[in-house]
Amino acid sequence: MPITIGMGDHRYEYRPDWAKLPRGMEFQAPSAVAVDSRDNLYVFQRGDPPVLVFDRDGEFVSQWPRKDGTPADAHLIYVGPDDGVYLADRDAHQILKYTSEGELVMSLGVRDRAELQAPFNHPADMCVAPAGSPAAGDIFVADGYGNSSVHRFSESGVYISSFGEPGSGPGQFRVPHSVRVSADGRIYVADRENNRVQVFSPDGDFMEEWADFKKPMGVHIDNSGTVYVTDQVPRLSILTLDGQLLARGRTFEQAHNTYTDSAGNVYGADVAHHRVQVFRKV
Repeated sequence: MPITIGMGDHRYEYRPDWAKLPRGMEFQAPSAVAVDSRDNLYVFQRGDPPVLVFDRDGEFVSQWPRKDGTPADAHLIYVGPDDGVYLADRDAHQILKYTSEGELVMSLGVRDRAELQAPFNHPADMCVAPAGSPAAGDIFVADGYGNSSVHRFSESGVYISSFGEPGSGPGQFRVPHSVRVSADGRIYVADRENNRVQVFSPDGDFMEEWADFKKPMGVHIDNSGTVYVTDQVPRLSILTLDGQLLARGRTFEQAHNTYTDSAGNVYGADVAHHRVQVFRKV
């Protein structure tokens, strides 16, 4: 019998055979996944090649070779509204933007140099504010392991502002591990070591926290405004933008991040077991 998770309108069937790797190829500690506007899946992994691309049916499309050591350390991945692919090159202290064909077009941060202010000190994640939001097109970075901040940049990469500091109080972080911006401009941050998701205004002012998590790793918002959070229980939680819990289910062993496609299917990266997990919406 297939494994099914979730409840109500959010039920999913596990598809362990979805990704069709070429003969002789295996996943090498996949750290994160992301989906573009054509439902292609990008897998960011800690081996070589660092990026693998699959189509919506799980057929292997392409691989991006590492060039001159870049990217060096796979962390999280994000696809922007223009289908630009953003990589958090964590231990090189950079955010990298590529075309969907794998051409590097923008770098944020000074390579191999950590900073105690923006940018970066082992950045964890990034996103682009959606059209219609107050910060539409701006890039937000969860500067995650060495700093305890969220930074904002213009679409062209010009630094604008930052918020956050070390600690456990409102607006403070202990490893801001993932970041997303909703259509109304609210900023959602997985504050991993504080076991919570924090929600901020478009200006970075603390609004509320969602505390019912164990080391949340990834936060994702789909086009309908539904929020997906993975944590280290391990489980997937599905919520409204106001924090109302819609569904929960046990999923990825490492729960490092999650992403959805246009059909509402859920994808995730399991670093420890070298696999991508796919849950088809029922």
